[in-house]
Amino acid sequence: MTRDPLDVARRRLSALVVDSPAECAPARRLEQDAALLGRLLTAAAGRREDDGRQGDMADEVAAALSLFDQLRVALDQLETQVVVEARRCGMDWKRISRHQGFNSSQAASQRYQRLTTRLEEIRQGIR
Repeated sequence: MTRDPLDVARRRLSALVVDSPAECAPARRLEQDAALLGRLLTAAAGRREDDGRQGDMADEVAAALSLFDQLRVALDQLETQVVVEARRCGMDWKRISRHQGFNSSQAASQRYQRLTTRLEEIRQGIR
């Protein structure tokens, strides 16, 4: 039986022990926001099943939509940090590209460059 590579990655990462909770604060915030979005979708599905309406959830849906911009920035920061860590560990761009689902090392390197450029533009207030 073949194991799902993503499941294998999740299991491997879940076995890590983190010494300093402060180091994982951005990831923790991302996790909390994603959980809130999941709760919204669960509540919305429950209301549809109960009475077929959803109009009374407009404020909650609007609040959820406002989270996405910050979630994207947080994900970009985390991806950038993980790529930097991969390079520190001696991984070449070819290996990084395989794990990111790209077909070439150039694609992975270009992705990293786009992320860092976007994050710098956000930091400077250009975006």
